[in-house]
Amino acid sequence: MTDQDPFLDFCLWDYKPVAPHKDKFRPASLLFHSFEIMGVNERMFDLVQAIRKGIGRSHTVWGLKQLGENIFWEFYFYDYRRRERERSITKILDIIKPFIRCEIKANENFHYFMFSIDINNDLVSGTGNLEEIHMYIGNPGSSVSSGICYSLTNSGMRLENFYFFFDAKKKMDDILSKIACSAHIDSTEIGLDQILWPEMRDCEVIVVANKQENDAIYFSRIKVDQLIYFLRRLNYRSELTSFVEENRSKLDHLLFDAGYDYRMEGKELTIIKSGYYSIF
Repeated sequence: MTDQDPFLDFCLWDYKPVAPHKDKFRPASLLFHSFEIMGVNERMFDLVQAIRKGIGRSHTVWGLKQLGENIFWEFYFYDYRRRERERSITKILDIIKPFIRCEIKANENFHYFMFSIDINNDLVSGTGNLEEIHMYIGNPGSSVSSGICYSLTNSGMRLENFYFFFDAKKKMDDILSKIACSAHIDSTEIGLDQILWPEMRDCEVIVVANKQENDAIYFSRIKVDQLIYFLRRLNYRSELTSFVEENRSKLDHLLFDAGYDYRMEGKELTIIKSGYYSIF
């Protein structure tokens, strides 16, 4: 990295590097390494370069997702100017058109500030179509910073998720209360430490989400050692974990974001899906 590189979390909010950064890895190194070990189509790399060319470097958040044995990615595009946005759904779909087929039409009068698309090898290699876009809008009137996610398809719009952002240093009681106030877990059966891992609490922001079939928690601005802990605990592929472990000294200037979806099945807590995030 150089002094010209920005340091941004998964909301594209600035943070200060936590260690000297000169000549160390950029956060996209983890993304490109994951492409390599998963053996993706070369068009995946070209897709990233096309997005960078179209909207600039470091304006896109990537998430690597683990769902059972499967690994896929999600790209997130922010523009907090809402209707005055430049990084719109329409623009991004035009940029990625050489790589991804999509027939979804967006209403750019909506007040969305972010949207995301799921990315996998079939989609980029041309054997699949992009059939869903996740669109996020604000939640005016809420006393807690929050957002609402909708699924946009050719069939219309469907409500998906609610997200609530808390200061991890100042609002721990509120975080615990929000986790416990759930239709997917029974806090008399499940200890909240099973969800709000003590090893991950030392971060800057904790996000609690309510989804249709489960809840979720995200730890924002975690250090590299916490990312390693996260990868180990959730049994990510050894190649992904070892890359971070072996290059810890080249990644220790960065902060990362990570989270997982969970619910009770019987009397046990089940983690359904997880992911970690940074920018390219």
